[in-house]
Amino acid sequence: MKLFDIIGPVMIGPSSSHTAGAVKIGLVARKLLGEKPEKADIKLHGSFAMTGAGHGTDRAIVAGLLGIRPDDERIPDSFTIARKEGLSFDIDTTHIPNAHPNSTLLSLEGEHGKKLEIIASSLGGGRILVSRIDGITTNFSGDENTLIVHTHYDRPGHVALVTAALAKHGINIATMQLYRRSKGGQAVMVIECDDPILPGLVEKLSQMEGILKVTYLNQEKK
Repeated sequence: MKLFDIIGPVMIGPSSSHTAGAVKIGLVARKLLGEKPEKADIKLHGSFAMTGAGHGTDRAIVAGLLGIRPDDERIPDSFTIARKEGLSFDIDTTHIPNAHPNSTLLSLEGEHGKKLEIIASSLGGGRILVSRIDGITTNFSGDENTLIVHTHYDRPGHVALVTAALAKHGINIATMQLYRRSKGGQAVMVIECDDPILPGLVEKLSQMEGILKVTYLNQEKK
């Protein structure tokens, strides 16, 4: 266990689970969407649903969607900021089977029409887990330098193309996981790397045959 896991993050709000983690969920969702969100349907599950408003979970998620970080004093004012910046949002409760108590289902639409649906959970100490992206089961935290690579189809060669490009640029892979909707269907690669990845390489990966989208979660810029 790291010291950070014990003392928690520098943050605004009463709870690292319900506030700091919720902000990070919003930040990661914004990054995964790939553009400024204009519409957000936020559904809170379990403990998030029961105490979300009192602990500021709802405002924290909206803050993250706006690109506001966990230590930013503007978090309590995120609803007002969202309206000024053109982000419309609805907040409700839901039940997500087998989900962590501090979980949310986010459905987003961006300024240029991109859409995203994720399920993510706040685990405490500002740590999160993304367990589903657009209907595909995943399991990653975004705590490392992480590439999320979406492919049109699960076919031989996609993994080799991506890993070869990383190796060519001297990027060492720490862990790699492959998830798919079904055999031969859309797939998601989650690659945690030891080294930062330059924007040019991310762009190169996104232009490879069969690749739908590449998102990079920079360890230093969560």
